[in-house]
Amino acid sequence: MAELIPAVFNWSGGKDSTLALHYILHQQEFEVRYLLTTVNDAFDRVAMHGVRATLLLKQADALNIPLVQVRLPEMPDMESYETAINAQFEKLISVGIGHSIFGDIFLEDLKAYREAQLAKIGMKAVFPLWKRNSLELVKEFIQLGYQTIVVCAKDGLQDFCGRVIDDSFLADLPVDVDPCGENGEFHTFVFDGPIFNKRIDFELGEKVFKTFPNPDQSEMPSGYWYIDLIPV
Repeated sequence: MAELIPAVFNWSGGKDSTLALHYILHQQEFEVRYLLTTVNDAFDRVAMHGVRATLLLKQADALNIPLVQVRLPEMPDMESYETAINAQFEKLISVGIGHSIFGDIFLEDLKAYREAQLAKIGMKAVFPLWKRNSLELVKEFIQLGYQTIVVCAKDGLQDFCGRVIDDSFLADLPVDVDPCGENGEFHTFVFDGPIFNKRIDFELGEKVFKTFPNPDQSEMPSGYWYIDLIPV
């Protein structure tokens, strides 16, 4: 049997990350030595998703894979982000890890950016879900027995924030919204499923609306609704 290739998995805690990790673990080509997640240091929450870092640690424990947290300031610019993430990647390279795995599906610009940034430091990017049909992916995710909840959604989709993704969720989703939220329409937190050795329990907290500055003046959503998940 061929030796597994050491890799780091870029973990968001959401459904796309989980399904990508599911594939990687079953394909037995890569050995996932670490999960890596960016965390807002000011609020101790997963960057963008807004999930408490304590729940992130519970996921890592349930997956039995060590977690590496890249701590970022509240509103980092690209230079600060790249400096922090590259410093961590270089540490991983020093212990023999040369591949970095992502759950991206079809955003060409993002894939090209990741590949270019990693190439600068001598790492290769891996995309297990690349070019798969979004609806097929989320249906497979449900059929495999995974459970995930929407933790943030862009303005206009607030009724979906706090809902578990199931067949009724998909039926209610507007036709112009990607079923996986790949365009940033919503983000999720996975709390149970085949690769987890235990369920992660929580209670629903407050739902809040947050807006973000738009430094490049491009057309962006006005903000996101977040539901707080409180560990129990």
